[in-house]
Amino acid sequence: MSTLAYDGTAMLGRHLRRIRHNPGLLILTQSMPITMLLFFGYVFGSALATPGQEYRAFLLPGLLVATAANGIMTGMFQAAQDSHRGVMDRFRTLPMSRAAVPIGQALADLVVTAVGTVPLMLVGLAVGWRIEGSALRAVAGVGLLLLFRFATTWIGIVLGLASRSEEAAGQLGGATFILPLLSNAYIPTDNLPGWLRTVAEWNPISAVTTALRDLFGNAPVPDEGAWPVTHPVAGALTWCAVMLAVFVPLAVRRYATGER
Repeated sequence: MSTLAYDGTAMLGRHLRRIRHNPGLLILTQSMPITMLLFFGYVFGSALATPGQEYRAFLLPGLLVATAANGIMTGMFQAAQDSHRGVMDRFRTLPMSRAAVPIGQALADLVVTAVGTVPLMLVGLAVGWRIEGSALRAVAGVGLLLLFRFATTWIGIVLGLASRSEEAAGQLGGATFILPLLSNAYIPTDNLPGWLRTVAEWNPISAVTTALRDLFGNAPVPDEGAWPVTHPVAGALTWCAVMLAVFVPLAVRRYATGER
């Protein structure tokens, strides 16, 4: 086994144990999307043009993607915590791959997200959401969702390593809740003002959400709009590729040098 694979596996185990010893945070992060599904689906759904069960079927892919986008927040908080408590300084003194620590964190987050997606989808089935497409397309949708979570986690790792304090990382991470609001995760963008619709449609969350709705068979791909939402699968993959190409090497370099 290569040094990177061996060290990365060790770091993966370390982060999984860390998550296991903090069950309160895990329960909170997993239960919040379910609470939002029930609240938005039954309260806001009655006031929208696609009410009731139809809106809940529209909403669930958006909530899945909004939850995946929280990789920025969790990645930022965990990286900042390790950085400012001296854990990463101790890791740098060990004879191990410099890429192993951020890779271990990103993979551990991916494992937890994959497990946590199941309860949300089961609740979605209970309130009327259905996979209308083929099983193969549904599997592709889940894979795309996890790829997006993996990419956003790297953004969070970079921001966490660059943060000046744990408190600053927590405040900035909390501000990321606005990102799904500037997308089509919760409502269609058709009736938004021109400039706001453009912002929403070029938001990576919109491309991934539209791709999931298409792959799950929950809503058709729009005929008009920005390129990422009229070609959602290609748009989502492009966004993920760009994020990984930019933030993976940046995170590894920041960890290796310890710069902030």
